[in-house]
Amino acid sequence: MDSTKDTRTPQGEEHKLPFSYAKIAEVYSKKAGNMSATAAALNIARRTLYYWRSNHPELDEMLKDVDEALLDFTESKLTEAINDGNLTAIIFHLKTKGKSRGYIEGQEITATVQSAKPMTQQEAQDFIQDLENKY
Repeated sequence: MDSTKDTRTPQGEEHKLPFSYAKIAEVYSKKAGNMSATAAALNIARRTLYYWRSNHPELDEMLKDVDEALLDFTESKLTEAINDGNLTAIIFHLKTKGKSRGYIEGQEITATVQSAKPMTQQEAQDFIQDLENKY
């Protein structure tokens, strides 16, 4: 992989990233997907890292892969905790993954709302008049 990538600043000036995508992704992984900590470790402004990410699709994909790997890791740790009989982990898992089997807290309300047909000017006036007469 090329160690630098061409990009353009908001003003249109061409410059190169001072780090390879792989290096940025490595630091991002070590910082557990924390953009502020990654920027600090790279000695750049946080907004610079966000700018690079939004303007370099390949870098963005690499950072998304890190995010997914971290999520996979935490899910495996949750599974370990469940296997160890950790009641908090069991309850959390059931609340988030067991909703279809009734493991919910409180009530979930689903409603279907049909949109009303448009009213003519006369129908709107009649409706308002009816409301005024009632109240």
